Amino acid sequence: MSLSYDSRTDTRVLLRDSVAVAESDEDKPGMILGYDEAGNLVSLEILDASKRVTETSKSKAERAE
Repeated sequence: MSLSYDSRTDTRVLLRDSVAVAESDEDKPGMILGYDEAGNLVSLEILDASKRVTETSKSKAERAE
């Protein structure tokens, strides 16, 4: 998993590495979910992230075992 923040677009993205997004859906305003060909959730994009997420400049993703 990778986590990034783009200050130019104020967008935060959590993405499953090496998996292409085949379809996306804005489930709630400002929250875009991305799915692979099998319908599995592979990305989450947060628009206007500085208003929705604290500490947007810190990008740390941990894998739960």
